[in-house]
Amino acid sequence: MFARITKFKMKSDHVAQARALINDLKQDILALPGLVRFINVMNEDGSGYIVSLVQSREISDGNADKVKAIWMKFADHLEAMPVPEGFDVESDWST
Repeated sequence: MFARITKFKMKSDHVAQARALINDLKQDILALPGLVRFINVMNEDGSGYIVSLVQSREISDGNADKVKAIWMKFADHLEAMPVPEGFDVESDWST
């Protein structure tokens, strides 16, 4: 399994719009090939992270253009376009 972790910063006066947009894009995000889990965390100041677990690095890399297109929908709300980082998953535990 592979994790794509993306730090982002929304403009502080655009947080409500960004939250609404991510909910509007839920089906697009969940339709990404190989997606196993999607976690979005964001504070009131607009700082946050996306953690997406994908079946493999190759599938995640193959989704790059689709993911970029989704981020582009946030362009007016972001302070800067985020740069994702990728990691091999060592543990994925839950209770």
